Amino acid sequence: MRVARLQNAMLHWREDGSPDGPAVVFANSLGTDLRLWDAVIARLPQNLRLIRYDKRGHGLSSCPEGPYSIDDLAEDALELLDYAGVSSCVFVGLSIGGMIGQTLAARAPDRISTLVLSNTAAKMGETQMWLNRIQAIETGGIAALSDAVMARWFAPAFLETDAHIPWRHMLERTPEAGYIASCHAIANADLHALTKTLLQPTLGIAGRYDGASPPALVEATIDLIENARFNVIEDSGHLPCVEAPGAYAGMLTDFIKELGHV
Repeated sequence: MRVARLQNAMLHWREDGSPDGPAVVFANSLGTDLRLWDAVIARLPQNLRLIRYDKRGHGLSSCPEGPYSIDDLAEDALELLDYAGVSSCVFVGLSIGGMIGQTLAARAPDRISTLVLSNTAAKMGETQMWLNRIQAIETGGIAALSDAVMARWFAPAFLETDAHIPWRHMLERTPEAGYIASCHAIANADLHALTKTLLQPTLGIAGRYDGASPPALVEATIDLIENARFNVIEDSGHLPCVEAPGAYAGMLTDFIKELGHV
């Protein structure tokens, strides 16, 4: 295991593939850790340098006092790129990870050559919705929301199998303080003006049954970006990298090959 000591957090991160290959950096969703990408990483070309990390307040990273902002999380990601010696990368962000990606691509365009925005948006939900969620967690813990979150994360067919159970456990074991602090980051973020300025080649990915960021919401964000395309993965929800890793990895591989990164 590796830990990057940053200015305001210590991030647990992992590297797979070739240390000398073109870098692809992955940022995961609220309530998950870097294992979110396991099945996708295994299916990607191994001549790439594949980097993923637990954002602050999640997984094995530190949990600084909140609330957080998307700017805080983007600064962590930029410092991690410095720490890992990554001068330029393809950045793949899912959900809040995609909000980090949008912010990072605008703040440091020389560091983000290509952007993949998965199951995300320029604004995810109304502020009051997130404040209600925070209150519910403070009252009953994350486990009180598990059923509702699972219904947003996964397609009905996947929920009928035991395969979703480890993801429920991952969610429930997320530090409450980190989850709540990250909810504040999403609640206070509206990236529309910023995202309109992005010039990087961008791939948007949505899941047909995504209850957290429905395809129309993702597509509306992708439409803000001049050099972008949009795809939907069928039979998947908010985490298509879990439900359909083959399709997800294939879509990602084709995109980065087309742009000359492989």
